Amino acid sequence: MNDLKEAINNPLLESKERLTALGDWYSSKSAGSAEKNKIDKAAGEINNHIHTIYSFSPYTPAMAALRAREAGLVAAGSVDHDSEAAASEMIAACAILGLGGCCGFELRVDFTQGPNGAFFAERKLNNPDSAGCAYITIQGIPSVELEKTAAFLKPIREARLQRSRKMIETANIILKDAGLEIIDFENDVILKSQYNNGGGITERHLMAAFAEKIINRFKRGPDLPEGLKKLFNIDPGPKLEKLLSDRDNPHYLYDLLGVLKMGLLPRFFIQPGKNECINAEAAVNFALSINAIPAYSYLGDVGESPTGDKKAEKFEDSFLDELFKEVKRLGFLAITYMPPRNTPEQLTRIQRFCAEGNFMEISGVDINSSRQSFNCPEVLSPGCRHLLDTTWALIAHERFASVNSTWGLFSPNNPLNSLSLQKRIILYAEAGKMLDLYNPQESAPDIIEKISKGNV
Repeated sequence: MNDLKEAINNPLLESKERLTALGDWYSSKSAGSAEKNKIDKAAGEINNHIHTIYSFSPYTPAMAALRAREAGLVAAGSVDHDSEAAASEMIAACAILGLGGCCGFELRVDFTQGPNGAFFAERKLNNPDSAGCAYITIQGIPSVELEKTAAFLKPIREARLQRSRKMIETANIILKDAGLEIIDFENDVILKSQYNNGGGITERHLMAAFAEKIINRFKRGPDLPEGLKKLFNIDPGPKLEKLLSDRDNPHYLYDLLGVLKMGLLPRFFIQPGKNECINAEAAVNFALSINAIPAYSYLGDVGESPTGDKKAEKFEDSFLDELFKEVKRLGFLAITYMPPRNTPEQLTRIQRFCAEGNFMEISGVDINSSRQSFNCPEVLSPGCRHLLDTTWALIAHERFASVNSTWGLFSPNNPLNSLSLQKRIILYAEAGKMLDLYNPQESAPDIIEKISKGNV
C-alpha cells in the first residue's frame, strides 16, 4: 500500500502510471465499490482550488484527488498557476475514486488597460505583489478545449520563466554575499518543477530553491533561524522560529518558504510585464471562447495568512463598488472566494454583490502546502451551503460542455437560457449529482437528454 501511494505521488512517473497506481490502490481497498454509497453528494465538503505539482504543491493530481477523498470530500478540482497540465489526470483520478471532478487554471491579469484603468493602476486588488494586477481563475474547462488552453498559456508561461530567471540572477548575488551556494536555475528550478511538462514556474519555486541553499548551510534546527537573522536580517517571529528549530518538522521546507517569501522575495522581485500579466479583457474573452467560466478571485482585507506567506494587508474591500462594476464590464461570469479566509461580514457583502451582479459563486481553498488541510467545513455553514450546489453545477457544466458545447452553463445557445442564472444553477446542480461519478463523461449525454425532456 505504501509503495502504491509513493507511486501515486511520484512526479517523475508518467500520468498514466500514477493513475494505474491509484486504480490499484482503490481496488485493493476492502470497501471497493461500496464506498460509492458513502458519498453524500448533497452535503459533503468540496474544494475547487487545489494546486498540484504543475504549479507549486507537494501533490500530483492523482494524490490531490486521493487526499481529497481521504479527507471526506465529495468533489475536488485542480487549479494551477498558468497551467492546465493537471486537468486530465485530475478528472481521471476523481473518476477512479468516485469523486466529482473539475479543473481550471489561475493567472494574473492587468486591470489598468481599460477605460477605468487609471483608477486601478495604483491599487492592490487581490495581489500582494503588484498594484493593478489581479489573480483570476478560469474554471470548468471542457476537456475538448484543453489543447487550445495549453496553447493560450504557453507564451504566458515562457514570459514568467524569463522573469524568474532574471530574479534568480539577483537572488544569487544575495546568496553569494552571504557566503552560500548559488542557485543553478536549470537544475534547482526548472528540473524541480513541471515546466517541461506544461507546468508553470512561480515565486514559490524560486523561494524553495533559495530555502534549499539555506538548509544546506545551516541544516534543519535552531541554527537556521539564527542564520536568517544574522545573514539576511529576517526575524521569523516566535511561532515560525519554533517550527524551524524543530529538526523533525515534516513541513519544514514549506514553513521556511513562507518566511522567505515574506522577508526575502521583495529584495529581488521583478514586476511582471504585459506579456505575462495579460489584459483582463483578453483573458475573459479567451475563457468565453472555450466555453469556460472566467471568475474574479475575491481576497478582501486579510489578517494572518493560512499559508504563512502573506502579511496582514488591505485589498479590495474599500473599493468593491468600483471593482465589481469593472468586473461586470469586462464580462466575468463568476466570483470565486475562500470562506475560511473571510469574516462573516465580508462573506455577506460579497454574496450580496454576486446576487446583484448576477455572478455565479465558486468556492475552494487554496491548497499548496503539506501543512494545509483539504477540508473546508465552512462550506457546510448555513451562509455557504449554496456553494455545494454551485460546485455540482460547475461539474455538470464541464462534463456537458465536453460532449456538447451548447450545454455549457453560460453558452449563448443553451436551451435553458430563458431561465434565470439561479434556476439554471439549481438545475445543473441536480444534474451534476446525477452523474455516475465513476464514469462522468459517459453518463453526461443521458442526463442532457433527461434535461431536454424535463426529467431533471
